[in-house]
Amino acid sequence: MQHTVVSQDQWLAARKTLLAKEKEFTKARDALSAERRAMPWVKVDKNYVFEGPNGRQTLAGLFDGKSQLIVYHFMLAPGWGEGCKSCSYLADHFDGAIPHLVQRDVTMLAVSRAPLNEIDAYKSRMGWKFKWVSSNGNDFNYDFKVSFPDDEVGKQGIYNFGTTKVYGEEMPGISVFIKNKAGEVFRTYSAYARGLDIIVGTYNLLDMAPKGRDESDLPFTMSWVKRHDEYEQAPAIAKSCCG
Repeated sequence: MQHTVVSQDQWLAARKTLLAKEKEFTKARDALSAERRAMPWVKVDKNYVFEGPNGRQTLAGLFDGKSQLIVYHFMLAPGWGEGCKSCSYLADHFDGAIPHLVQRDVTMLAVSRAPLNEIDAYKSRMGWKFKWVSSNGNDFNYDFKVSFPDDEVGKQGIYNFGTTKVYGEEMPGISVFIKNKAGEVFRTYSAYARGLDIIVGTYNLLDMAPKGRDESDLPFTMSWVKRHDEYEQAPAIAKSCCG
């Protein structure tokens, strides 16, 4: 990696130029977030029932006393034995955020098609505390286009609102809901694929580092990611990128 080395004054001038662009991006992001929140809602009429640590609960029951609910669609199908490594990478960011989300009237949890005992076994292995429920036996994952029958795998036009091919029986996503005082539940937002980047704090930190995500020469994006208990211990002294 080669970079121009400049004086402090030259570096400061370059940084100020970039800062102006960053401020423009921040304002554009704020405007997009406002537009996201202004999206129309759609009522969820189907009676989904989930199995979780509190027994059987409807979608309305998963709000746990809050008016807003964020659901991460975690890729863990029946019989897999362990969750998707990329979903696991994202899930490593959940536990720290949840106590703060609760203060802003938001409950966050994960949903998978695997039966609860398989979910609990993997959750215990990973050391996570967030609530994770099973949709085994209902159509929730299929209706929200994160699980697919065999005849849809490999086809274009279903996942991420028809913009991305379906590569397997399970795909990642996030969905947001709100519940009114009458107990009615509405879907307000869903995101898939690169739309999940915003919740990956590690990627945001890597984007600040000189080498960035450093994925361009890999077989595919995130191919470097492992479950956090599968990484080899990092060497005490890393080779310098500039040496």
